[in-house]
Amino acid sequence: MSEEAAPAPAKKGKGKKIIMLAALVVVIGGAGAAGGLYAAGAFSAHETGPKEDFNKPQLVLAGENPEEIGNSFAAKAKAAHEEGAPEGPGHKPGKGIDLPAPSDPSKYQATYFQVQAPFTSNMVDTDSFAQISIAVATYYDSRVTQAMTTHEMAIRSAILMMLAQQGAMQLSTPEGKQALQARLKSTINGVLKQKTGYGGIDNVYFTNFVIQ
Repeated sequence: MSEEAAPAPAKKGKGKKIIMLAALVVVIGGAGAAGGLYAAGAFSAHETGPKEDFNKPQLVLAGENPEEIGNSFAAKAKAAHEEGAPEGPGHKPGKGIDLPAPSDPSKYQATYFQVQAPFTSNMVDTDSFAQISIAVATYYDSRVTQAMTTHEMAIRSAILMMLAQQGAMQLSTPEGKQALQARLKSTINGVLKQKTGYGGIDNVYFTNFVIQ
């Protein structure tokens, strides 16, 4: 009877080995999970999410002052730059993003900006020439209209090049003028995106339109 009971200690030792192996697996698994969390930044002392881009023009609610909002965010952008914070995704030379138009314009303050000098250009299909004066509208803060002044020469050059490709017959119709408005908006926003990183012009209006 005593000889048959002898194998019992061996089973006990085998059980200890199984427990030790299970504990080792838990430790290794925990270390792997911790490593994954560390790689993801869970234990980092610094925030890893996207930073607010103070260079980005802000929508202006109805009743707010576009200049005050523009100056406030410009000051924040300057402070962030001095602290060495990374610039926003759209604020890169030669690149830029279109700022979305508000879904309900009635909730926001529209700012109108008259481009002072008219644009005069020959037509592509006749000896006629067009002379137009335009104003633009934006729902964003004053940095958009300030950029219109700062980069006036680049904007004028781009508009004149675009106008030189238009036909007199096309521009003589209401549909042609509406299409030209859309092209002017795209042209102006294209220059602003290239120079500042952002567009922001919502619409273009003709304040004078002559074809001779």
